[in-house]
Amino acid sequence: MPFVITSPRRRHRRLTVLAVCAVGGAAVGGVAAYHAVAAPPDSALATTTTVAHLKDAVAPPAKKAPQPSTAQRGDARTDENGGSADTGDSGSGGVVTVFSDDPTVTHLDPALRAALQKAATAAADARGIRFVVNSGWRSAEDQAELLDDAVKKYGSKAAAERWVATPDTSEHVKGEAVDLGPMKATDWLAQHGAAYGLCQVYANESWHYELRPAAVRDGCPTMYADPTQDPRMQR
Repeated sequence: MPFVITSPRRRHRRLTVLAVCAVGGAAVGGVAAYHAVAAPPDSALATTTTVAHLKDAVAPPAKKAPQPSTAQRGDARTDENGGSADTGDSGSGGVVTVFSDDPTVTHLDPALRAALQKAATAAADARGIRFVVNSGWRSAEDQAELLDDAVKKYGSKAAAERWVATPDTSEHVKGEAVDLGPMKATDWLAQHGAAYGLCQVYANESWHYELRPAAVRDGCPTMYADPTQDPRMQR
């Protein structure tokens, strides 16, 4: 009897599509998983595939959009003397810089303004830092109002004068002082300001800068603890 060679039964591959949806009141994601199983036709696995270890699948959470920086918002927190208490570079949005055509800047002493602009250019070129003028020149009326507000806040004129000078003694009214921000700018000036004749005058006011031309050669003089220690405030 001749030998008859028959083809072996082919194993069948069945493709099972598993769709998993995570639902929390509404569907939030779906993942399709393909699982191929090889089994003889008489096997129970040929008709159904049990995926015992597949965990619930959900779409990965969307990344949060980056929040606008302080520089993009143009925010600036101010302290009791109008100085910057903050926060990153400030940008557009009504912010006054040392280059602005604004009375608080244009009424500054020309030598002070020139030094500020020179320093600001160097800081921008080196570190991308912008100098923001939180308060520059002030009228005598503005200064008197600031002092009145400080008296209410601190409870006495003596306490208020640690932060706000009188209209007769204020260097702001004379156009010879400027309150700068943000903190990156004042930090930069603390390190490099003397090279431009710009010095912090009061230890309690890191934002308050005045022109001291001799600082270019000799460095900035020792700071007063606060304005009440400044002989100019005693007039």
